[in-house]
Amino acid sequence: MSTKTKVLFVDDEKKIRELFSEAFSEKYDVFVAANGITALNLIVKNTIRIIYTDLQMPKMDGIELCKKIREHDMISIVCAVTGYTKLFELQECREIGFDDYFKKPVDLPLLAESLKDSELKLIRWLKK
Repeated sequence: MSTKTKVLFVDDEKKIRELFSEAFSEKYDVFVAANGITALNLIVKNTIRIIYTDLQMPKMDGIELCKKIREHDMISIVCAVTGYTKLFELQECREIGFDDYFKKPVDLPLLAESLKDSELKLIRWLKK
């Protein structure tokens, strides 16, 4: 059983999923999904609490995914990753329930810092 923190990256672009998986799998237990429906199944089955999701995807977009996560879990950290900054502005994403917002192309060191911060928050929040 892995003791690494579980992180899910949701993006319909295979190359982006592969990039995130390669960049972070040494330190984190990385899961990837091509859409929100697959992501929800992974979240439930694997108790994943750190999620980075694209906003524009087929089947279920990142907005709907975030709303569904927030219906049942206010503790998870959900971050938007988008190339469509004109359609989805930061304020709208915050109102929906996103904890953070990244514009593509994402700076991997910045994302690594965000992951570390998210992990520390969860540790603090879930301490018994």
